[in-house]
Amino acid sequence: HLALPGSMKLNLPTPAAPPRRAFTLPELMVVMAIFTLLGLVLVTSQLFGMRMQRMSETKLAATASGRKALNEVRNEIQEGKILLIGKGDNATFNRIPDNAPQIGNALQIYPTTNLNNFIRYYLDTNDNSLKRITSFNGQPLLLAGFITNQWIFQAEDFRGNVLTNQQNNRVIRMLLEFYRWEYPIATVGENGMYDYYRLQTRITRRTIE
Repeated sequence: HLALPGSMKLNLPTPAAPPRRAFTLPELMVVMAIFTLLGLVLVTSQLFGMRMQRMSETKLAATASGRKALNEVRNEIQEGKILLIGKGDNATFNRIPDNAPQIGNALQIYPTTNLNNFIRYYLDTNDNSLKRITSFNGQPLLLAGFITNQWIFQAEDFRGNVLTNQQNNRVIRMLLEFYRWEYPIATVGENGMYDYYRLQTRITRRTIE
């Protein structure tokens, strides 16, 4: 109210409150689309992370079993007295004769000069796995599976040439080639997703007589 001379009052209109504005339908649709896109990105990132973790676990597990086998063979070769390359299984062993390439699927290690005491590593062709037995325990111990190469052991000289005799300072080359599923939940068969691994080492005895 505004006072005027002569006791007259002038009534002025009260200022109206600012109008309240709501979201329009297009704005709501844009916001929903943005949130949907963000949700898809988060889910996709999570699935990709889980997939990469599964791949890493598979690769680490595959190489870990192979490295464990290599390390075990390495230790026993270094401590061995007599090393023979041959063809064998859990029951028999036939060493490669002289004047023939010293390449085979089995390695027999004698820790001492007693030929009744031995350790044998061999490729089991029934399930394509590397196994170990000893003269004290004839129960095969599984070391690595899914092996694809037939000849695992060979005797070489220091230059890497394959020997044809029982040379005293021979070097034993051990090679493991195998396939493992890239995704453990993938389809098994020709269309399955496999990964190829190749582990190799060269070992000689610590003491050369």
